Amino acid sequence: MSKQTPTAGAPLVAIVGRPNVGKSSLFNRLVGRRQALVEDEPGTTRDRVYGEAEWRGRDYRVVDTGGLEAEGEGPFSPLVRRQIELAMAEADVLLFVVDGRDGLTAADQEISEILRRSDKPILLVANKVDNLRRLSDASQFYELGLGEPLTVSAYHGDGVADMLDEVFAVLPERQQPPTPPGLRLAIIGRPNVGKSALLNAIAGDERMIVSDIPGTTRDVVDTTVRFDGQPLTLLDTAGIRRSGRIERGVEKHSVLRAKRALERADVALCVMDAGEPVTAQDAHIIGMADEMQTGIVLVMNKVDLLEPGEESRQEMAALVRSRLKFVPWAPLAFVSAKERSGLTGLLRRALAVGAQRERRIPTAELNAVVRRAVTEHAPRSVQGRRLKLLYVTQAEVRPPTLVFFVNDATLLHFAYLRYLENRIRDAFGFEGTAIRLMFKSRGETPDIDAHGRTGEHRKAVGGRPTGGSRRAPRPRKADAG
Repeated sequence: MSKQTPTAGAPLVAIVGRPNVGKSSLFNRLVGRRQALVEDEPGTTRDRVYGEAEWRGRDYRVVDTGGLEAEGEGPFSPLVRRQIELAMAEADVLLFVVDGRDGLTAADQEISEILRRSDKPILLVANKVDNLRRLSDASQFYELGLGEPLTVSAYHGDGVADMLDEVFAVLPERQQPPTPPGLRLAIIGRPNVGKSALLNAIAGDERMIVSDIPGTTRDVVDTTVRFDGQPLTLLDTAGIRRSGRIERGVEKHSVLRAKRALERADVALCVMDAGEPVTAQDAHIIGMADEMQTGIVLVMNKVDLLEPGEESRQEMAALVRSRLKFVPWAPLAFVSAKERSGLTGLLRRALAVGAQRERRIPTAELNAVVRRAVTEHAPRSVQGRRLKLLYVTQAEVRPPTLVFFVNDATLLHFAYLRYLENRIRDAFGFEGTAIRLMFKSRGETPDIDAHGRTGEHRKAVGGRPTGGSRRAPRPRKADAG
């Protein structure tokens, strides 16, 4: 596995400063979307968050960082500081953001000394300057010895264009062909199962903050690596708690972003803890991935906690299969992020699942399998009428979507749908991915657009889902975890 910085190629601008000066607001303004979390609570950003942007025809990258604090302030302070040091080391230009409302602080003085030691071009940016009085107050930042402060209002966008002109006056001309994002892997799971540790183990560096404190990760962070010559984009996400335990504010936004990451992922790496395997919340989260119809790889992390030997893994695999019967097609990988073991097998499974999601079955082969299935087990009669399958074709991929043309779709029984899905899987595999089955009555126009893609994720026949898999079972109170 080889590591690449996210969106590698263009020059990199790092945004640094103390907590709550508006670094994430400026980051979002530059990338043109709310990619970084923005809250009034100091310390919202902890990990490095990367984005792509363009100014006057030139591409560049920007990285948002956590707030620099004095040593010992808060449990994450040393970890955040390490992330900022890594961002500064790879950056071409540093934007030192200060608060035009608060004025010059002792913390700003300390940070300016740290930045000077970096030997990187530094632009001083006074944020939250949205009126003439604050503009005059910004002159006090001359004391930092970093030249004239560039006054902006990230919230309103004032002064940002002039700031970018100054940035590009010192940015190098370095420009490389962009790296394709490749297969997108969302690392999901409940808090503290080792998601960020797994990402760091795969990426081979301290890309994410890792702590024993649940809820450390808040933003969705994209990291690009190469494995077996192919690019992979890893999306680390916040831990998803049971809905009744989700706090308002930052944590709620983090969970929403985790769900959005799942929406744009190709494959979900569903991480579980071998020390507390397959809780009701694990099943709920895996059910979310199934509902989104991503590919799924079940990841049992912390296998270093298990008794050595194959027997303990077989017992764990049997437990996983018994509790996750709704995704029998999902492969299971055993890893230890701490010991960096099992990673090669995990990524090869993820690539295999990605390939299955792209697979197209020739229409003749598909119809031959369905005809044999019907011959061996015909649909049951409903009030003297029987479902007749006339024709089936694959309409799209990601996930593989099969459209069945029948005499009357209301005659379809859910058990028969599941039978057809199982026979199709027996014949063609589709390991690790949901397959979507849609049924259209004779004379209906299939819901397929001009590109051959269906417009629905799950089509219901008589209120029954006809694609993907069953929902995860409702967690029992005794299993809650």
